[in-house]
Amino acid sequence: MPEAILEPQLPIVDPHHHLWDRRTYATPQVTDHPFMTAIQPAQRYLLDELMADTESGHNVVATVFVECRAFYKADGPVELRSLGETEFVNGVAAMSASGTYGDFRACAGIVGNVDLLLGDAAGAILEKHVEAGGGRFRGIRNSASFDADKDVLGPLNRVEAGLYLRDDFRQGFRRLAPLGLSFDAWLLEPQLPDLIDLARAFPDTTIILDHVGTPLGRGSYTGRLEERFPAWKANILELAKSPNVNVKLGGLAMAFCNFPSFLQEPRAPSSELAQQWRPYIETCIEAFGAERCMFESNFPVDMGSCSYATLWNAFKHLAAGASAEEKTALFSGTANRVYRLGL
Repeated sequence: MPEAILEPQLPIVDPHHHLWDRRTYATPQVTDHPFMTAIQPAQRYLLDELMADTESGHNVVATVFVECRAFYKADGPVELRSLGETEFVNGVAAMSASGTYGDFRACAGIVGNVDLLLGDAAGAILEKHVEAGGGRFRGIRNSASFDADKDVLGPLNRVEAGLYLRDDFRQGFRRLAPLGLSFDAWLLEPQLPDLIDLARAFPDTTIILDHVGTPLGRGSYTGRLEERFPAWKANILELAKSPNVNVKLGGLAMAFCNFPSFLQEPRAPSSELAQQWRPYIETCIEAFGAERCMFESNFPVDMGSCSYATLWNAFKHLAAGASAEEKTALFSGTANRVYRLGL
């Protein structure tokens, strides 16, 4: 039986979800990884599926789309193909903004992808995304996620170590702030020092750490979450010293973290999820303050552990002791401010 929705009137801006159609993506060589197992039920996740989740009981008023290599152009210069994703998502946002589907505003902000290793040449491409985004393009994400143990990321092994430290990457990164664009950073817990260095080098660029820095609990890290927690915490406290950095509270339902609730049957209730995730969520809120933290769904990826409704119930358990002002920041205010949604 579905859980009762906690605080159903609390406004939510979901600052991190994806849209995709992966009907040709699930090839045999990648389906064995738990990450692919988790998202297998959501090979198609478009506006209809998103709305089915956002209308499952919580008061989700708007969302921010984050890049996931969806609907890239099939031809043309490689560096411009990611424009297809921005164009597609802006179309979805326009559908939602028409009012045909009610007051909900899907993809009110768009985080796309431009390869910053292009250096100065990335600037002109960023401008094309801004134009294609129809006033909704807010920034980009370049994933630096890497681990020497290839079993950790599986099909998401795409980059080499040290992306955020490279001179050519930083040359491209310099083009973000003049255009008023933010940067979403996805990397793994052992790589947090790279982001600390990047944030200090570019204090005028708004940076958002995705998924609390992705604590690791699979591959060679299996069973070591508790052991590695102090190092993760120390890096989070250090990162929080850079006022240009914000953090997304979520992503802990993913395969890479491998909490006991991942792929658990029967599904863990929201209270159990909150208990497992509490040390990470509370540490981030204490370090950054509610005004620099935002709960995120990371759907459909996080469906490997729970439903959309259960996920937000878990977050509401975690925020139970927060003030009304803090709850507003955590569930909508920080996302609205950081992504300049004007809600």
